[in-house]
Amino acid sequence: MRFSKYFQTLEMPQSEPIPGKNQVKNSAGGYSWGIDDWGRLDRFLILGSEGGSYYASEKELTIKNAEAVLRCIKADSARVVNRVVEISEAGRAPKNDPAIFVLAMVAGMGDEKGRQAAFKNLSSICRTGTHLFSFVEEVEKFRGWGRGLKNAVAKWYLDKDPSQLAYQVVKYRQRGGWSHRDLLRLAHVKSEALNDIFHWIVKGDISENLHQLILDFEKLQRAESEKEILETLSGNKSLTWEMIPTEYLKSPAVWEVLLPNLPMTAMIRNLGRMTANGLLKPFSSAVTTAVSKITDEENLKKARIHPIAVLAALCTYQKGCGIRGSLSWEPVPHIIDALDKAFYLSFQNVEPTAKRWMLALDVSSSMNCGAVASIPGLTPRMASAALAMVTARTEKKYHFTAFSHQLIPVSISPRQRLDDVVKQIDEIPFGGTDCSLPMFYAMAKKIPVDTFVVYTDSETWAGHIHPSQALNEYRRKMGIAAKLVVVGMVSNGFTIADPDDAGMLDVVGFDTATPALISDFGKGE
Repeated sequence: MRFSKYFQTLEMPQSEPIPGKNQVKNSAGGYSWGIDDWGRLDRFLILGSEGGSYYASEKELTIKNAEAVLRCIKADSARVVNRVVEISEAGRAPKNDPAIFVLAMVAGMGDEKGRQAAFKNLSSICRTGTHLFSFVEEVEKFRGWGRGLKNAVAKWYLDKDPSQLAYQVVKYRQRGGWSHRDLLRLAHVKSEALNDIFHWIVKGDISENLHQLILDFEKLQRAESEKEILETLSGNKSLTWEMIPTEYLKSPAVWEVLLPNLPMTAMIRNLGRMTANGLLKPFSSAVTTAVSKITDEENLKKARIHPIAVLAALCTYQKGCGIRGSLSWEPVPHIIDALDKAFYLSFQNVEPTAKRWMLALDVSSSMNCGAVASIPGLTPRMASAALAMVTARTEKKYHFTAFSHQLIPVSISPRQRLDDVVKQIDEIPFGGTDCSLPMFYAMAKKIPVDTFVVYTDSETWAGHIHPSQALNEYRRKMGIAAKLVVVGMVSNGFTIADPDDAGMLDVVGFDTATPALISDFGKGE
């Protein structure tokens, strides 16, 4: 009898742990490594937990992430706040909601140092009135309105000059049952310099000293014709579409005036509306203006436009209809091309490495469930294809594969438009998960690979050997010190990257820094 048949370190089925390795059972029943609480904090801040996953409901996934966050808070609450600020301010996450929730947790459950840090950085995380309303809604679930919370909310208002405050209070007027009137009363906010604005918020008083933006907002609310709307808009470039009565938002003339000064986020969210009402049409000056704005790299970065927001806009726009409601339009090809370009521009700059890359997409059943950043229809496996395209567009030497219980070579070219690639991946059949397949495929075909990049949820279980063992076997047989980058596409607690192997790296999918980090790792930096 060969005892090593049942107990060895080179080849163990994924349904059993590797001897001597601190592996844990994943949700699929296989064994992988558990990421630490700080790694899970990053995944939650960037990926969130909306929609849940294949193995966990939204509620269960949120609770598990929150429990990991709480352990981080107990260990070092000030460090948690610093991490939240770092990711939120850099615009590395698709949505700010997880950052707001974690900040509220620290404000309610952290030690004195952590609570002070949370309150001090409230304005850094809650940059808009909507963010502030969300924070108050969340923090009330963890604490009452003590002096620290009152002072922090008051400071959010008092740190703004009249122009900044006027913009916030007319653009972001209420959310979830909260209004600025509520917060001013709860926080007892007072200021001589801002007194006119505060009186308008609380009592509706209109004085001659009131800021012009608010006076123009009042004109818009009282307007009885499109002509009055257009006259008011032409006189104040700070007015936004949220400040206009709903009945006038169907007018192409109104949007034509808004378009040159439209903020970037509002631009990409309203492309369908502007196409439906006839403003955006082939060969029009409005399309030229929109394309120029969408593909302005500096403005994309300044507005913190996340690639997921662009991808969501692209997927929605090219369908020609909204997710909710009855709005429909005929997509303009130049707008689709602009969104495609903006997706790549919204990542950090990535330098080519001249290395050989295998980009392996997990298309298994578990990757086809849930929604990345709560974008309807954007599953982890579809999102991973889009993310892999960033590397493919940068590197000259790359090879695409897709796998579940079997490996499928896929013909994807960086010359393809992003929406075509996403559709192509979505049509691939799926099954169980075996993350060792890319390495075995490369061995069988004798393909020289410097770095394997596997986009997965790490819920692997179907293979006769662990992915880390397959990589080591590839290294031995091919004589190449190949590396493995595991791109986590779901905010669970697992990874197939061996933390004891310096040639393996675990990163968070759709962090805007991820493609550059992958590139640096491939170069040995």
